[in-house]
Amino acid sequence: QVYLVESGGGSVQPGGSLRLSCAASGLNFRLYAMKWYRQVPEKERELVATISSGGVTDYADFVKGRFTISRDNVRSRAFLQMDELKPEDTAVYYCHTNAYGRDFWGRGTQVTVWGRGTQVTVSS
Repeated sequence: QVYLVESGGGSVQPGGSLRLSCAASGLNFRLYAMKWYRQVPEKERELVATISSGGVTDYADFVKGRFTISRDNVRSRAFLQMDELKPEDTAVYYCHTNAYGRDFWGRGTQVTVWGRGTQVTVSS
């Protein structure tokens, strides 16, 4: 059985960074492309980044120049380095692979990017 386990999510301020990790087991990791998706409530899951078995990368336009996908075939891990985070990057991030003709997903890891806030003053 193929298992994917994400980690590294958390809460950051805009402009901050996080590094997600996906630990894979049950497959010959080096043979398969790995992908990161994200999803917010009531919206479809969207593809963020892909890395092929040969290390070729591809990114969604909304993360190009800010996110970097990589892989470690020795440790069977995929990574997503996320820099210059924005509030709109808030989502659950999922690791994915297609192996043996099937799609496999991790349980996801929450990434929350807080807005800078706005001051509200009530005076009488």
